[in-house]
Amino acid sequence: MLRKTLSGMAFLAVLSAASTAFATNGMNLEGYGATSHALGGTSTAFNTGNSGVTNNPATLGLREEGSSEIGIGIRGLHPDVNLGFNGVTAESKGDSYFMPSLSYMRKDGKITWGFAVLAQGGMGTEYGENSPLFSYGMPMSKQGMVPLSGQDIRSEVGVGRLMFPVAYNLTENTVIGASLDFLWASMDLRMDMDGAHFGDMAMQGIGGKVSGSMFGTLGGMINSGMVSDIDYVRYDFSNDNAFLGEAIGYGTGFKVGITHRFGKLLTVGGSYHSQTRISDLETSGATLSFAGKDAMNNAFSRSVKGTIKVRDFEWPATLAAGVALYPSERWMLTADVKHIDWSSVMGKFSTSFTADNTLSNGPFAGQKLDVEMLQNWKDQTVFSVGVQYRATDRLALRTGASFASNPVPDMYLNPMFPAITENHYTAGFGYRLSDRSSVSAALAWAPEVRETTVEGLEIGHSQLNWSLNYSHEL
Repeated sequence: MLRKTLSGMAFLAVLSAASTAFATNGMNLEGYGATSHALGGTSTAFNTGNSGVTNNPATLGLREEGSSEIGIGIRGLHPDVNLGFNGVTAESKGDSYFMPSLSYMRKDGKITWGFAVLAQGGMGTEYGENSPLFSYGMPMSKQGMVPLSGQDIRSEVGVGRLMFPVAYNLTENTVIGASLDFLWASMDLRMDMDGAHFGDMAMQGIGGKVSGSMFGTLGGMINSGMVSDIDYVRYDFSNDNAFLGEAIGYGTGFKVGITHRFGKLLTVGGSYHSQTRISDLETSGATLSFAGKDAMNNAFSRSVKGTIKVRDFEWPATLAAGVALYPSERWMLTADVKHIDWSSVMGKFSTSFTADNTLSNGPFAGQKLDVEMLQNWKDQTVFSVGVQYRATDRLALRTGASFASNPVPDMYLNPMFPAITENHYTAGFGYRLSDRSSVSAALAWAPEVRETTVEGLEIGHSQLNWSLNYSHEL
């Protein structure tokens, strides 16, 4: 049962995971931009620089009138994911992911405008070839254990945004803002699903369902005796591009926000990030493979070339509110609360494979296999706090923390997308290099969280992340 879970549930989870950064708060990063990152991810009620376009676009209007600024940044994510079952262990080699950003903002009178592009997030796990916890599974007949492909097991998902914000100072103390965002999402996947899990979904609707003409043809082969058992089904679509995966989709989203200052002591803010509208993640360079036993109980395998679509992947809506307190000229205290609507986008996930209509695809030519799987993620509330102290006119010291719960139900916990980290502890600084240039840096630690699946697989996940930003006033 363990290996069935590893090969089947892992596959389902990877398909559902297209996102933003390796999972921190679900799929959301704990903070965007080094200033927010160092302050525990707080960002709704104070000036976070150009990164405000990703957090609360209204904060862009808190800068000085007539100023313009260009910013560049890099984010590093370093997850540590390990698995264990009855003394057998495995560790993901996907431990380094890097996300660049570029932005330009300008304030003319009461209007602030500009653009920004960033890699919002992604995730990945890499277990390589012949990994001990991914080597065997259970066939459709559930009679004994059988070898799986032994080929490379990996996944990588990424999301990026091109954003065009506008902020408007309604009064000296009140700013409203909005941003129109254009998104792209991409995915690589090399994954086996054993026959038992495939059969449970197809025959009993356990964990999802399987349909389509290709499944009908395969079922006919089984019923006629041409095929006696299915050992595994393998999905394979991947490339060597460091920035975009093989299957790609495009879409839009928007943000709106507001800030209001109550004198010098207190500023409050709020923002709403819409759910995105992204097209199917699609590639014509996919391979779907079947392996099992024929009528004479001899091993057989068939690979089918075609197009795969990862359907209905969206980024969730987020509602945030925050405060910034200024007890003195040198101190700032911040706090945010965010509600992330995972249940609206992670209830189920669907894929559709269409075989090329070529002779090489044999009886499956031109046919389709649809897979729909359940996920049932829970909504998530994230609480963040931060403290900034201006040690000198040039140096600001920052620290913070964020606290959240795991949105993934235990029955869907899996080794390929263990989005189980909960709390983050952060620190960093900002330093003005000159009258026009400054640099900010942040470091975040997410302590290890260990969870156990319903079948006894233990999963551990911790992270050590960092961010670095440089800005220059023109």
